[in-house]
Amino acid sequence: MPSIEALEIADEPAAWRGAGFDVDGDACRVSRVALTLAGRGPRRGILGWTLGEAPDGDPAGPHPNGVMRIDHVVMLTPDLDRTVAELESQGFDLRRRRDGPTPGGSTRQAFFRAGEPILEVVLAPEGSSVARDPDGAARLWGLAFGVEDLDATARALGDLLGSPRDAVQPGRRIATLRSDAGLGPAIAFMSPGRDALGTGPG
Repeated sequence: MPSIEALEIADEPAAWRGAGFDVDGDACRVSRVALTLAGRGPRRGILGWTLGEAPDGDPAGPHPNGVMRIDHVVMLTPDLDRTVAELESQGFDLRRRRDGPTPGGSTRQAFFRAGEPILEVVLAPEGSSVARDPDGAARLWGLAFGVEDLDATARALGDLLGSPRDAVQPGRRIATLRSDAGLGPAIAFMSPGRDALGTGPG
């Protein structure tokens, strides 16, 4: 089963330091996933991923903002069924589908285990740039980080973080990083609890 080992992100390392992450040069390790901060360029957000067969190495420790791990990686697609079929053909294991509204405006989602994180594939909301091109490619869009204590993370980040609210997963809360932080991907932080697959602590 493919495992997300690394992500390349078109952000300046200083912006991630400002959001409370430990950064060494252009590298930031979150548990077993390596983030390469490639600097701003013509493209923004998550540029791509490196896949392996299983998580490797000892996990990195918590970050100053309380982040322990990547809870899930979000992929937007204009055609959920097509993208699910493509991922299954690459060896990803579809664990769950969900139909119903979300705070982001989507109505359909599919969830895969991708090593330590979950890969959450989301039908792009109507009117979004991804949805406007029905034949276009899916793209990696955002990250949700699991934190030890969401209230402590909120105190650490202050005005950079929106107010915590109930997450889709029962018993969990989520808060999104504001654009003022200067990070390209959509970033959220989630309290501990059972993940989107209902299979363990997040």
